[in-house]
Amino acid sequence: MPYRRLPNTDSSRLKSLYAALHKGKDIPPFKLAFTPGSYRKIQSILPVFESAINEHKNALNIQAEKNKEYQKRLRKVRLYISHFIQVVNMAVTRGDLRPVTRNYFGLEEDGRKVPTLSSEEDVINWGRQLIDGEYKRRMKGLNPVTNPTIAVLKVHYDKFIEYHNYQKSLKSRSQRAQKQLNEKRSQVDRIIQQIWNEVENSFNDLPEEMRREKASEYGLVYVFRKSELNSINLFQSPRAEGIG
Repeated sequence: MPYRRLPNTDSSRLKSLYAALHKGKDIPPFKLAFTPGSYRKIQSILPVFESAINEHKNALNIQAEKNKEYQKRLRKVRLYISHFIQVVNMAVTRGDLRPVTRNYFGLEEDGRKVPTLSSEEDVINWGRQLIDGEYKRRMKGLNPVTNPTIAVLKVHYDKFIEYHNYQKSLKSRSQRAQKQLNEKRSQVDRIIQQIWNEVENSFNDLPEEMRREKASEYGLVYVFRKSELNSINLFQSPRAEGIG
């Protein structure tokens, strides 16, 4: 026996709501297979649900679009941070800078490796340490690190931070939209289930096949189990071969 399958995607939820909505518009209330109260719930939830879907979709699209520029800024500032540290290390190796210079930047005095810059937090922290460290050196009258200078690095760092904060706000917007959409989905699922129950109860006295046919007009979906489909195929295959 086929079983009914409630919608599990937003498009199928909308399809179900619209099917019931159109029935409510086309049929007088006293002939409708679900209650006027359920019809009013459809009218109320449908525009809100569509708006939540669109808001979530727009939020994700904007976040994805802006992420391209953000990743470009991230790669650029990561490169400048890496090059600045490499320049410091090379200057120490040549004897142009003392090993203690590394301490200004939060680096180990005898270390020669460029720190890990794999995460965004690594980039943020090391960028800030380099800027602050070079500022302290310059305040003491020490010669600046060049190629790149800290001023050039800071330009790219500040731009990256700007994009980073903007991307965080877009992510927060997407998360809020997702939360609101999940709440609307739960409401929609309850309404659809209520309507489907009422429709099936209205046609309860009809034969099974006719009951499913009538209910399907209201958007109810029935599916056959795999075993039932196999039985139908086995039953129909001899006729199909005969037709050929």
